Amino acid sequence: MDRPQISLDFAPELHLFVAGRRREGRSELRTDGTSTLGHIVESLGVPLTEVGTLLVDGRPVPDSHVPSDAEHVSVQGVARPQRSAAPLRFLLDVHLGTLTRRLRLLGIDAAYENPDIGDAALAARSAAEERVLLSRDRGLLHRRELWAGAYIYSHRPAEQLRDVLSRFAPPLAPWSRCTTCNGTLRTVTKTSVREQLRDGTERSYDAFAQCADCGQAYWRGAHHARLDAIVTDAVREFGARQ
Repeated sequence: MDRPQISLDFAPELHLFVAGRRREGRSELRTDGTSTLGHIVESLGVPLTEVGTLLVDGRPVPDSHVPSDAEHVSVQGVARPQRSAAPLRFLLDVHLGTLTRRLRLLGIDAAYENPDIGDAALAARSAAEERVLLSRDRGLLHRRELWAGAYIYSHRPAEQLRDVLSRFAPPLAPWSRCTTCNGTLRTVTKTSVREQLRDGTERSYDAFAQCADCGQAYWRGAHHARLDAIVTDAVREFGARQ
């Protein structure tokens, strides 16, 4: 029996995942007649984390659909903002340290693994803690254990941050989270953190916060203007949602 032959096209944002010959309009593919559409799309290089609606001859189908002969498949990208039934929490791999700190600066729950604990352990933590895994590792996003995931398209931290904020629209609560450990910050007196302060800092600043988890002290120091610019830009574009 002849194997089914289908045609496919991919949304432009998915072109980086597929071979060059599949980036221009429709391309043909002969299937085995038993594989699901989700499996087929992944076998062509596209993580399902990046797939939105799957259309077969113009009608939406689940990724469990088994294509029949002569069907045309249109693979759409994720609609933005991408909604989540659970509170948004993220997990970032070892290569996204700067993005992690910027998310935490905006009050977003962002766990981070450094040193690298390996793909299997990252995927297991994503599932156990119901965290969206953010990564530039395409192979990692193919792992079945993931609770949810998202590919980070840029290597530039500023663009990475805009990508995450536009895709997930997480609530923003600037200056409420520790950029070192992801714990929550609380206002404290200068006396309570004096042992962490240099003489110049103690004389120059009066407002302090401290992480409730790791004890790290924070104040509006030399780098505050740069950090405040990041916060201001994010709030201006995406809005403070808390």
